[in-house]
Amino acid sequence: MGESDRYQEYRIKKQRFTLGQDGNALMWLVVINAIFFLVLLLAHAAYNIYQKPAELYYNQVGQWFELPGTFAKLGERPWTLFTAMFTDISVLRILSNMIWLWAFGSILQGVAANKRVIPIYMYGGVIGAIFFLLANAFLPSLQQTAGLVGLMGANAAVLAVAVSTCMFAPNYRFFPMLGGGIPIWALLAIYLFIDFVGINANYAAYSISHFGGALAGCLFVVFLRRGWDGSKWMNSAYNWFINLFNPYKKNSGSSVKEKVFYNTGNRAPYSKTSNVTEQRIDEILDKINQKGYSYLTEDEKNILKRASEE
Repeated sequence: MGESDRYQEYRIKKQRFTLGQDGNALMWLVVINAIFFLVLLLAHAAYNIYQKPAELYYNQVGQWFELPGTFAKLGERPWTLFTAMFTDISVLRILSNMIWLWAFGSILQGVAANKRVIPIYMYGGVIGAIFFLLANAFLPSLQQTAGLVGLMGANAAVLAVAVSTCMFAPNYRFFPMLGGGIPIWALLAIYLFIDFVGINANYAAYSISHFGGALAGCLFVVFLRRGWDGSKWMNSAYNWFINLFNPYKKNSGSSVKEKVFYNTGNRAPYSKTSNVTEQRIDEILDKINQKGYSYLTEDEKNILKRASEE
């Protein structure tokens, strides 16, 4: 082995799943929903093959994914606060949810950065679940049956994505070549109508849960505009956890080389001025779409400013 072959592994880019910094967060949401659906579908099919009663399937499998209707039962199965937002048992329902998620989520990736898609989805699912539990706990008409119902489905989480997308890009239009296009708020209105009409005849707590998801998406954008990014802590926590098992993580400390040779003290460091080219502008805009404006370097921000002034 020659010296040139000894360091070949450092030339290969290490790939790993992330919460949205590098990978396609929207694709991962769809994949996770599909995995949960297939697991429950196969389990249900197995119970049907062996002619087991539906009650046995629910007691041994279904209830461990479904959010219970009371806080007391949630204490026995706390993980269902998260599993319920990824669990659908109807083919039509999961197809509908994933189509709407993709329609709004693909736009959200471009206007709010890929890293915020999963956090918004999670906020919608959790807040929707809390609204469901509170409705059962405090509405007299629901208290008697709260212990007999449960919550499953991505509806509240998808509504959070849909509402936040409309707030981030209120002027966005689908199919702009057709008479000026369809405004995104019109698509949201159609989605809300279909969603709430579909559950109108069912348990009232479901409607309240979906309203909670929509409110979560709205509040995420409101807080972000006031300077608090609700996705930052979630991405940081995820990356910290993953880096515990990542042998290629960067050392946070400064090397001796950096301290001795690159410490300029009070001297002004060397600076350069980049040329403003169309290719460079396109690269910066792509970076904004993938990660957001906050990830631009000072040099890239100066290039955009100079380009707008020319």
